Amino acid sequence: MKNPDSVSALKADTVLRKHGIRLTMGGEPTYVPTEPYGPEWSITALGPTKLSYARALASNLTRQFLPNALSIHSPGKLYPGEVNPRWTIFLVWRTDGAPIAPDTPTPEKAPRRSSASDPLARFRKELHKKLGVRNHWFEAKDPSREEHVAWALPLDHTEGKFCSARWNLPEPVSLVATDGPAGLRLPLSSLAPGMSRRALTVEWEDNQIQVFLPPFLQEGFVALLGHILTSAREAQCPPLLFSGYVPSDVAGSWEKLAIAADPGVLEINLPPCHSPAEYAEWMSRLESAGAAAGLCSRKQVSPEEQSGTGGGNHLLFGGPDLDQNGWFTHPRWITSLLRYWQHHPSLAYFFTGHYVGSSSQAPRPDESARALYDLEMAYQFLENLGPGDHRQLISETLRHLHTDTSGNTHRSEISFDKFWNTSFDGGCRGLIEFRAVETLPHAHWMSAIAQLWWCLAAHLLETPFTKPLVNLNAALHDRFFLPSHLWEDLRKVLRDLRSAGMPQQENVFRQIYAWRFPTMLQWQQKGASLTIRKGLESWPLLCETPLEGGNTSRFVDTSIERIEFSVNREFARRYKITVNGRPLPLQPFPGGKSGAGLRYRRSALHPSLHPGIPPQMPLRVAIRRGQNSVTFRLDPFRRLFEPCYQEDPSQPGALPPCKKLDPALQTFDLRLP
Repeated sequence: MKNPDSVSALKADTVLRKHGIRLTMGGEPTYVPTEPYGPEWSITALGPTKLSYARALASNLTRQFLPNALSIHSPGKLYPGEVNPRWTIFLVWRTDGAPIAPDTPTPEKAPRRSSASDPLARFRKELHKKLGVRNHWFEAKDPSREEHVAWALPLDHTEGKFCSARWNLPEPVSLVATDGPAGLRLPLSSLAPGMSRRALTVEWEDNQIQVFLPPFLQEGFVALLGHILTSAREAQCPPLLFSGYVPSDVAGSWEKLAIAADPGVLEINLPPCHSPAEYAEWMSRLESAGAAAGLCSRKQVSPEEQSGTGGGNHLLFGGPDLDQNGWFTHPRWITSLLRYWQHHPSLAYFFTGHYVGSSSQAPRPDESARALYDLEMAYQFLENLGPGDHRQLISETLRHLHTDTSGNTHRSEISFDKFWNTSFDGGCRGLIEFRAVETLPHAHWMSAIAQLWWCLAAHLLETPFTKPLVNLNAALHDRFFLPSHLWEDLRKVLRDLRSAGMPQQENVFRQIYAWRFPTMLQWQQKGASLTIRKGLESWPLLCETPLEGGNTSRFVDTSIERIEFSVNREFARRYKITVNGRPLPLQPFPGGKSGAGLRYRRSALHPSLHPGIPPQMPLRVAIRRGQNSVTFRLDPFRRLFEPCYQEDPSQPGALPPCKKLDPALQTFDLRLP
C-alpha cells in the first residue's frame, strides 16, 4: 500500500504544475526549554538564558546538518515598552553547499590563547592589511565593564573596494551603556554630518573574538567575510563569534534560517520550502537539534496536562520570488481558499492554541466585527477581475477585512499584512499567512498539518470553492467549540481531499485530537460509555484598567471553561447525568452518539465578567441509574475527574436542570440559575 503522503504530494504537485504555479511554504515553529523557568519563557521576549539556548540550537544545526553555515547574531526590532531591541541569530549558507567565503577555519583546529590582547592585536593587524585600508582602528571602552575593551575600524565598501576614514572622536571612545555587541553601541550620534557611520568592531567575549559586521550589500559582505576568515587563520586566532547585519541575497546564492527572541519562546523562521517533504525534513532537524540543546516544542502545564509552546507555528505561502508568485494573477484561487476556510471552523480551531475566538491572536474574519456582507462583496469583486497582476488591488480589498477587532492586520486567522502592504518594510513579500496553527509536541504532527494545508491549496486551485459565506451565528462559538463537532468537520475536509486523490494520514489527526482535547474522564459499564473531554472557550478581552504609573492594561477573563460530555447509545438508554446536583440533558451528537457541552466558572480573578457569580468548583459529575449513582469530582487545581466516595448529597429532581440561553445551542451554562 502506498504512503498517503507521497500519493497526495505527487497529486498536489501535478495540479500546481498544470496551472503553472510554483508554491513555497514558510514556517515559524517555536521552542522552549524542557524545564522553562522565568518570565523569558512565559511573557517576555528577552532574558538571561534565552540567547545561550539560541546559540546552542544554532551550533547543533550547524554541526548536524549545515556544516558550512555561518552563524550571525543580528539586531532585531525594538518594540514599545521594551528596553532593548530583540535579537536574531541567522544561519546563512550557500545553496550549492560551498562555504559562503573561502578559508573558513575549522574551530577544532584553531589554537586557543589565554590572553585576550595578543590574538586581538594580531587579528587587527592582519585584517587592515588584507582590506587595503589605513590603520584607523580606535579603542572603545565599555562603561559597564571597566576591563572590557573593543576596537572599531570605520569601514565602507564602494565600487568593489574597501575604504576607511578616521572618526574625529575623543579617545578612548565610550560605548553606549546598554546590552549587545560593541558595533551596536558606538556613539554614532556624535559623528559630524555626512560622515559614514559604518564600522567593523572586534572584542574579546567568552574566550572568542566577536566580530561585528557593518551593514553592507551582499558583494561587500562576502568580500569582508573572506578577509576576516583569512586574517583569523593567518593570525592563528581562536574561534570567531559573528554579529552584525545580514544583507539581502540579491545574487540568489544562499539561504538563511533565523532563530529569534519572541515573548515566552524562541521562534524559528524557516527558509522557504518547495514541498511538504522539505518542510518535514526541517521539522525533523529542529526536533533533533533542539533536543540536544535542551529545547522542545511543548510545555508540561501540570502532571496531568501538556500544551504546545504557547507560540505559533504559522504557515506562510508564497512563490519563489515576486515574479513567480501565483497569488498575484489568481485572485479566484485566494477567494476559493478564504471561502473554504470560512465554511470549516476546524481549520481555525483544531490546530491552534487554547486561546481562541474574537480576542485571540488569530480570529476568523467573521469573529472580528466584519460583516459577512462586506466579506462576500469583497470576494465576489475579486472573483470577477480579468486577467492580469492584481497584487495591489487584492491587498487593499482584503487587508482591511482580515484583521482583529482593533484593526490589526497581523492578528488574523488568514493575514495579508505581508502580501502587498506598502505601508511598512517587509509588507510587500507576496505572502498569505495562516496564523491559526500552534507549535505541537511532535515534528511529524506539524508536518502532517503543513501537508494538509499544501494539499488544500492545490485542491482549491483545481476545484474552486464558490459557495456563499455561511452565517454560523451562535453555532460558531457553541458547536465548534466542542471536540466531537470539530472532529466531524475535520473529517469532512479529509474526505474532500481523499475524493480529490490527496489522502491524508487520518491516524495522525486522531492523535492530535486526543492530545488537543484531553480526556478528563472515561467511564464504561457493561457496554455503556461516557467520555468527558476538555473543550474550547473564547475568553473575552476586558475593558481598560488603570495601572500604577498612569498606564492602563486590558486583561483577558480566563475564568470560564468548557467541557464536553459524549455518550454512546447504551449509556443514553440506561443512565442520566447530573452536574453539581443539576440534571444535564443530552442531545444528538455526531456519529450516532449523544452529548452536551457545559460551561462553568473555574475561578473568579479580578477583573472578570459577572463578578457576582462565584466559582463552581469542585465540579461533581454523578452517573445515575434509578436510585443508584457513582460520582466523580474535579478539584480546582486538577485536570482529571477522580472518584468521589462520599454520597452525592443531592436528590434527583431537587435542583433544576442545567440551562442554556437558546434552545438551539449544544452547550449548557452552569452559571444560569
